[in-house]
Amino acid sequence: MKVAVIGGGAAGLMAAATIRETHPEAEIFLLEKNDSLGKKVIISGGGRCNVTTGIQDVRTVLTKYPRGGKFLSSAMYAFPPERVYAWFEAHGIPLKIEADQRVFPVSNDGKDVVRAFEKVYRHPNVHILLNMQVDDIKRGANGFEINSRGNDEPLVVDKLILTTGGQAYRHTGSTGDGYAFATSLGHTITPLAPSLSSFTTKETWVAQVSGLSFANARLSAGKFNHIGAFLFTHKGISGPAVFALSSLVAFESFDATHPLEIAIDLFPEMEAEDIRQQIVAKIAERPKKQFSNILQTIIPASLVEVMVSGSIIGQQRGNETSKIEITRAISWLKGIPLHATSRGTGDEFVTGGGVDLAEVDPKTLESKICPGLFFAGEILDIDGFTGGFNLQASWATGHLAGENIS
Repeated sequence: MKVAVIGGGAAGLMAAATIRETHPEAEIFLLEKNDSLGKKVIISGGGRCNVTTGIQDVRTVLTKYPRGGKFLSSAMYAFPPERVYAWFEAHGIPLKIEADQRVFPVSNDGKDVVRAFEKVYRHPNVHILLNMQVDDIKRGANGFEINSRGNDEPLVVDKLILTTGGQAYRHTGSTGDGYAFATSLGHTITPLAPSLSSFTTKETWVAQVSGLSFANARLSAGKFNHIGAFLFTHKGISGPAVFALSSLVAFESFDATHPLEIAIDLFPEMEAEDIRQQIVAKIAERPKKQFSNILQTIIPASLVEVMVSGSIIGQQRGNETSKIEITRAISWLKGIPLHATSRGTGDEFVTGGGVDLAEVDPKTLESKICPGLFFAGEILDIDGFTGGFNLQASWATGHLAGENIS
C-alpha cells in the first residue's frame, strides 16, 4: 500500500508517524512545499511550541472549539491530551505543564518536537519529499495521481491524506492550497475567516495604558463573550481572551465605518452593588481623599487617568462624589466600551472554516465523497482557542486518519 500525506505540518507529521508505527508494511510519501518540516509547529507558542493542553477531561477540551467540537469527539477520545503527552515523552521529548495549563517541551524549543517525528521517519519505507509544490491531484483508476512542479511523472498512490493546513501564517507555507485540491476531488469549502487575532480599536486612549494587563476580565461583543486574560496595546487589545473572542466573531464583518462594539468587564465575578459598597467604604475611611485616588486602590492609576481625561469621573473629593457619579464609574468599569475597527495583523494563528465536516466521516476522517481520501488538521472546518487546542486537534485528527488508512 502506497500512501501520500500532503503537508508537513502538525497533522501531517502525526499522520505519517502513525502510519509508520501502525502499518509498517505501508510505503509513505510525505510531501512538503517548504525546505523543512513543521515550520508552523516550530514557531507556535513563541518558538516554544504549545504542544497540547494540560486539561485532562475530554468533554472540557471539546468546549474549546468554537467550530468542529462535536465532529472532533471520536478523534479526541482516541488520542486525548494525555495520550499526546505520553506519545512525545515516549519519543524522547520531555514535556511540562505550566500554570495556565499549556504544555511545552522542557527544552522550550519547538524544533525538538519536529525532531521526534524525523526519528520515526528514518526507515526505507518513508520518503520525505521537501520543496515539493503540488500542482494538482486526480483520482484515477489506480488511485491518486499527484502532479508536482518539476516532475514529469505523477506520483501514484493508493491512499491520500490532505493535511495542508489553512491560510494563516502564509510565510510558513499555509497558503490554502489544500482547499483547491479538496474542491477538485468533489469537496465543499465553507466560508473562511481569520481567527485568533488581536483587535485594533477606534479609541486612541488605549496607547496611554499600553502594556497594562488583567488576568481575569469578561470581553463581550453582542451575543458572544469570553472570560480570561487580556492586555491593552498601542493600537487596541490583545491576549488570550481577545483571541478567543476574535475566534467567536470570526465571521462578523466590521471596519472603521461599522466597528464591532466590545465591552470589557474588569470585575466579572463581582456585582455592581458589591463594587459600590467597596467604594463607599473606602470613601468613609478617607472622605477628603480625591475620588480618583480612591479608585486607584481597585484599578491601576493609568486607567483612572483615562477615566478622568474621558470625563467618566471628576477630580472632586470622595465625600463630594454623588451616587450618580459613583454609578457612572462602576458602569464604565463593568463595561469599558471599545470599538474594533480591524483585526490586528501578525496575530492570526488559524483559519476559521475549511472542508465541510458533513462530507467527512468523523470516526475515520475518510471522505464520504472520494473513497481513499482522508483529511486531518486545519484544512477541516475545525478551529480552537489559544492554549494548545489547535495543535491538539491536529495531533488527534492526524493520528485517527493514520490509523484508519487501511
